[in-house]
Amino acid sequence: MKFCNDLEIELRKNANAEQAIPMENYMKNNFTYLGIKTDARRAIFKSNYEQNKAEIKVDFRNIAWELFQMKEREFHQCAIDLLVKEWKKNYVLQDITFIEQLIVTNSWWDSVDVIAKYLLGGYLAQFPSEILKVVERFSNSDNMWLNRSAILFQLSYKEKTDFELLKSECEKHKESKEFFIQKAIGWALRDYSRFNPNGVKEYVNSTNLKPLSRREALRLL
Repeated sequence: MKFCNDLEIELRKNANAEQAIPMENYMKNNFTYLGIKTDARRAIFKSNYEQNKAEIKVDFRNIAWELFQMKEREFHQCAIDLLVKEWKKNYVLQDITFIEQLIVTNSWWDSVDVIAKYLLGGYLAQFPSEILKVVERFSNSDNMWLNRSAILFQLSYKEKTDFELLKSECEKHKESKEFFIQKAIGWALRDYSRFNPNGVKEYVNSTNLKPLSRREALRLL
């Protein structure tokens, strides 16, 4: 794939081993980095995107998956940026399988949160009849990142958030000892509190949430 090859050449040409060290440390050494900061990475991505638009338009799913299987984290980030750009209101029903695959591959908060908000959230906004089925499957999974995604996917929904569904997810996972689940509950409630502060405050005060979830949820109130 020309886009992947061109992008890899440019990214590796701009690699910075010294910058990679703190980036890897920040991610708990879960991933190897080339050491390219966000703005530089996006500039390289944009330039190569413009030069390979025709190929991308007809094969962006396979291109993104090829990038997502590469070693360094910058390639995973480019894959997600590509999908966010190309998938806008352009999903097909079967894309949920790919979205789930992305969530459980190379999983960490930096990838999962973007996928949950923009890709899963966008997919379910386009196919609202799939929401309950997908959320139930993700929420009941043994995979913590799918659980987190079921809690967070409505972040982009703003005032259209289904508060009853959000509360149901919070109730289901409120006893979790997982930091990333407790944090997700607080973040989702805090985000929605901008649109329904009284509803969130009432829910938090009447529910025995973990201290982290409660603190995060009430941060704006």
